[in-house]
Amino acid sequence: MYSTTWCGYCRRLKSQMDREGIAYTEVNIELDPEAAAFVEKANGGNQTVPTVLVLPASGGEGITMTNPSLAQVKQAIAA
Repeated sequence: MYSTTWCGYCRRLKSQMDREGIAYTEVNIELDPEAAAFVEKANGGNQTVPTVLVLPASGGEGITMTNPSLAQVKQAIAA
């Protein structure tokens, strides 16, 4: 999950994923220029967070979602 420290939507999604036992790695785009560039590319030049990248266990590109709901994250993980 790409986030910032001040993002309320990020805090909410992290809390929901913690409650559901969904593991994630958080990357603060304010501290990581490469992560910020990835988020901008995924969001038409905007640094919109949370941006979630779900990588498939079998490899491949993965699924990138902007400000997803918990249900959307769960669906992406199940795919």
